[in-house]
Amino acid sequence: MARIGSTGCVHRGLGAVLNRIQRNKLKLSKWTAVAPRDSEKHFLVTQVLEHEDGVTEVVLEAVYSKREYTMPWTELKDDSHWQMGWR
Repeated sequence: MARIGSTGCVHRGLGAVLNRIQRNKLKLSKWTAVAPRDSEKHFLVTQVLEHEDGVTEVVLEAVYSKREYTMPWTELKDDSHWQMGWR
């Protein structure tokens, strides 16, 4: 059974934690990479791309370098890679 922690994360037994995300509130949300690469730690969701097959992707822009990355929005749920907000 899942439980919601004080940080807004969903805990699913044995230490697995998922960030709670509402797809309709992704645009302009802020994210911190747990393991930064190339001085890119803070990101902003600049676009939400919805495809005909139902898959939704987000475009993340690195605040420092302005580089953009596209990935499935569900990857943001994994708190071992992403934290909500800028930390």
